[in-house]
Amino acid sequence: MARRVVAFVIDLTVIVLPLIAAAMFIFVFGLITFGLGWALFWLLSPASVIWELFYYGITLGSPASATLGMRTMELEMGTWYGGPSYFVLGAVHAIVYWVSVSMLSPFILLVGFFNARRRLLHDIVVGAIIINSAARAASLRAPVTGYGRIGL
Repeated sequence: MARRVVAFVIDLTVIVLPLIAAAMFIFVFGLITFGLGWALFWLLSPASVIWELFYYGITLGSPASATLGMRTMELEMGTWYGGPSYFVLGAVHAIVYWVSVSMLSPFILLVGFFNARRRLLHDIVVGAIIINSAARAASLRAPVTGYGRIGL
């Protein structure tokens, strides 16, 4: 669960940085146009939603089935029946996550402590599982010697 939180922070950074750049551009554009450009700030909210859905859909729907943060933490998302993730599942997963966080805040993390697979509330609702990537799983299965794992 700790690796999922770190992956989320990385993903949040990837999502927020372009939005901050866009807000700074609109601010400067507003200064140049004597305030007329500031009318574009209303586009920032819908653009943030579209950007987030696009980011999660494309990255989770990719062959790696993981966002950039999940790849960094060696995690992948799949379906409950063992299939790979796809664009719509990634986008719906993001929507259900943000809706559940806005209503239940930290309680979605508590669900992970009370089930054997450590699935969070939004994972259960959309039918997704978060697993170790193939490389991490192979390294965890490697035989252990007195000095560490073989092959590392």
